[in-house]
Amino acid sequence: MKNPPNASAHARTRRDHAAETAEDYVEAVAELVEQHGQCRVTDLSARFGVTHVTVIRIVQRLERDGLVVTEPYKPIQLTAKGQRLARHCKERHAIVYAFLLALGLDAKTAAIDAEGIEHHVSPATLARFEEISRTKKI
Repeated sequence: MKNPPNASAHARTRRDHAAETAEDYVEAVAELVEQHGQCRVTDLSARFGVTHVTVIRIVQRLERDGLVVTEPYKPIQLTAKGQRLARHCKERHAIVYAFLLALGLDAKTAAIDAEGIEHHVSPATLARFEEISRTKKI
């Protein structure tokens, strides 16, 4: 049976969801290191409102994927690959946030909505968001 026309859109959404947690975590690690000089499991647990065990499992997956390095009783560190991903996520988030502000949304709503949209927007749409938010041509 042939795939329905929207199957590729659903496949992309599934891929985006799979990457979402990793992106959120590397971005958080980068922000915490920037703000506090380090990032520990307890910092991530507090930020995301999840258990210590949940964070440990996610950090293990990030380490397996080459995004972070950890040592017992030491802060979590981003690898070069993790730093690149964190920068990319931060830039994408900023573009979506600016676009939502250009639409006239209040800052609080734009921040909340940008958190979800940033993971699912295509590069072409993101480029258009950036263009529109720069010119506020809506």
